Amino acid sequence: MLNGLDGFGSLDGPGGLDGPGGLDEVCGRVLAETGCPSVSVAVAAGEELVLARAYGWADVAAGRAATPGTAYGLASTTKAFTALAVCLAADRGLLDLDAPLPAGFGRTAPTVRQLLQHRGGFPSYYDFAYSAPGSSDAPGDAVDIEHYRRQLHEPGAEFEYANLGYQELARLLEAVTGRELGTLLREWVAEPLGLAGFAFGPVHPGPAPSAVRYTPDGRAYPPCHTGHPAATSGWATAGDVALFARRALGLLKPETAAAVHDAPAIFAPESLGYGLGRVVQRTPDGSVIGSHGGGMGGVAAMMLDLPGRGLSLAVLANSTDKTARNAVVEYLTGVLAPGFDPRHFAPAVEPARPFTLSPGSWSGRITAHDTTVPLGLTVQPDGLVEVRLADHPPVTVPALASDRWDVRLDTPLQLPTSDARLAGPATGLELRLRDGDLTGRAVAYKSGDREGFLGSYLPHPCELRRDR
Repeated sequence: MLNGLDGFGSLDGPGGLDGPGGLDEVCGRVLAETGCPSVSVAVAAGEELVLARAYGWADVAAGRAATPGTAYGLASTTKAFTALAVCLAADRGLLDLDAPLPAGFGRTAPTVRQLLQHRGGFPSYYDFAYSAPGSSDAPGDAVDIEHYRRQLHEPGAEFEYANLGYQELARLLEAVTGRELGTLLREWVAEPLGLAGFAFGPVHPGPAPSAVRYTPDGRAYPPCHTGHPAATSGWATAGDVALFARRALGLLKPETAAAVHDAPAIFAPESLGYGLGRVVQRTPDGSVIGSHGGGMGGVAAMMLDLPGRGLSLAVLANSTDKTARNAVVEYLTGVLAPGFDPRHFAPAVEPARPFTLSPGSWSGRITAHDTTVPLGLTVQPDGLVEVRLADHPPVTVPALASDRWDVRLDTPLQLPTSDARLAGPATGLELRLRDGDLTGRAVAYKSGDREGFLGSYLPHPCELRRDR
């Protein structure tokens, strides 16, 4: 029996996890339909693990099955672990959640709380680089995160999901403790909570077995290195993640634990916010659902906690494609957590609206760390936008807008910088219209991993003046 879940589902019987159409059947079908190699599932009630199962292959080539003891990459679910370490440091008097970070930022220094809530003024960013075959060493041509440690807007004003902000928190933690983040996560978080499979770094060091990470078409990922490990480089079993979700706040002072769920709205409507390392949903009946998802090359993770019910769950998969993870989470929440908002899967996606910018032309530049690149735009009467980037032939593309941006578009043009050649072949633009001029960012990126591996996402400030 699945103890401790009275009223929230059970193992057996109609509609239960082991009834007809239950968890085993759902996971088997989902893996067959999606091609995802494996999925691992865990449920905790109270503070104890009451279900842990795994399906499929942790290592396809070796024929090694996934088990409940298999550790998976966590990607952004790592942020919940880093945030707990930050909150513990605050409780120990080593830092103040509402104190600004030391000087050194181009704009107003953000507070620790603002960084935890993704309101520190940093843009979306990620960098990934992969070891050579047969090696676990970092490659020599990786993007340097130091080139992108800059705010693009003032802190506090708006939400923007930012790996950069969490890496700044890691720098602060290491400065105030004199210890490496991986050591802090092990000694402050994993060991007190009994998370035997947790690890931190580009590879899982064992002794627990780990899942090989795969592209959607089944190619194995090599070890992945990044400049923002505090945001992405955790490993754990599904059981570890479910127990973390249930037990973590018990390590904190009551007022700090309550602040974890103090979550300003991400975007309208206001039922979904981001607190101190957790996405927070407040349902119409007043209950709280806390979560954190994760996705990167060969990783699809989800942690879900229902504190009012004393219940948590975790779903981990070893594919970039999140379809299998999402399907299993939707099944589990349908049985155990009615009212779950699917926006937990991707809370940082800003809703689009139609593009309404009037026809006109603008000229300006993109500022990279080592050069400036000319950029021009012409909005045509039909609403399409001609983009002129450096020496590339012009391209004409559709555009959208959002509440924050008057222009959002993507081009197949590569930004002519050394970092962009590593990041990917495309450039996106997000621009605001202010007093007739356009300001914002140009992003060098690669879309997905259907070819090669997942690339980087590198934002650069840009300014364009309206042509007179």
